[in-house]
Amino acid sequence: MSAEQYPLLQSQFQPSDPKKAKIGQFLFYDKILSGNRNISCSTCHHPKHGGGDGLSLGIGEGGIGLGPERTAGVGTNKIRKRIPRNASSLWNLGHQSITVVFHDGRLEISDIYQNGFNSPAEEWLPAGLDSVISAQAIFPLVAQFEMAGNPRENEIAGAIHDRIDAAWPILAKRVRIIPEYGQMFVEAFENIDKPEQVTIVEIAKALGDFINIEWQSYDSAYDEFINDKIALPKPAERGRKIFFGKGGCSTCHSGPLFSDQNFYALSLPAFGPGRTRRFDPAARDTGRMGESDKIEDAYRFKTPRLRNILLTAPYGHNGAYPTLEGIVRHHLDPKSMRLKWEREMAALPNVPWLEGIDFVVQSDPLEIARQAAKVDISPISLNDAEVSDILSFLSSLTGKTSSLGSLGIPERVPSGLSID
Repeated sequence: MSAEQYPLLQSQFQPSDPKKAKIGQFLFYDKILSGNRNISCSTCHHPKHGGGDGLSLGIGEGGIGLGPERTAGVGTNKIRKRIPRNASSLWNLGHQSITVVFHDGRLEISDIYQNGFNSPAEEWLPAGLDSVISAQAIFPLVAQFEMAGNPRENEIAGAIHDRIDAAWPILAKRVRIIPEYGQMFVEAFENIDKPEQVTIVEIAKALGDFINIEWQSYDSAYDEFINDKIALPKPAERGRKIFFGKGGCSTCHSGPLFSDQNFYALSLPAFGPGRTRRFDPAARDTGRMGESDKIEDAYRFKTPRLRNILLTAPYGHNGAYPTLEGIVRHHLDPKSMRLKWEREMAALPNVPWLEGIDFVVQSDPLEIARQAAKVDISPISLNDAEVSDILSFLSSLTGKTSSLGSLGIPERVPSGLSID
């Protein structure tokens, strides 16, 4: 089968249960899962923003508002740090081929800890999680700057500083003591006879089933081309041939999701607080190396999936480029584009007390030289018309019903908290 002949079909996704997905829909939009009850999963992964937040680096716990208009909060509740990386896309995350997630691959299917996954929780990850889409859903809940909050603010933040798994039982109790949630879990899960039995595992499975159902997308113009032999518009067809031909894009962006799930260094412009490694206080992001501890993985990040890519700006693991054309041109000539990049291109809401850290990495010439030197892709010469055609092809990967979702945004959530 040629590189471009991989259809995306509903049968390729993890199975989902409608009753569990309905619980997951409520939980996804319910701030009950955050330490201070002020942020939900949807805050950073909202359908109005293509499943993201429209920011280069997100504003998590303590922020106010939604999307590019979100502010950094005020007083003692203001944020203490930007989220180190761009909000990952949720599109087609329930596909059965996906075995590793997050930009650095810190969660992947593995039996290294005898619980099914290699994850930041190591041996403390609860047993019983049956898919990577369920497992990934519970980590933002216990991340200080994403949803948990700061020490001494709430019981969740305090618990995770003892050990990561100490917070999950507290969150599960928060949910199950709400009568509506408790009854829904009893009705949806065969292993639950009474609300008191609900754990973070059932919550994870409900979230996973919702994300799986809600963010499936396989009805694009490209899908019609593959499945029904309906011709693409001429610019998109020319772009398709370049993508799978001289452009070399399909070398990494392959398969039905347009990702080989591997990791590559693109030498993207560096900024932000970085996702620092253990015992490494520097404001930098070493990517996959932070998980693998292999020097050859330094500054490598996971190949993103391209379906609905038009909806998920900004682009890159740190959201360095505000436009799809920008990130495409960076792939063609990383060195030149890195030199042309300007700070104003980053979608970073004004946070005066973080200005000193936002671009501090650029004052470290040795670190910048290391990042600039690590490039796994070779320059490719394409003219402006060919770049335009590639953009047309990428646009053809946008699902026709991608803005609708299967369940949508609920009018209310069982906790009674506000919905973003």
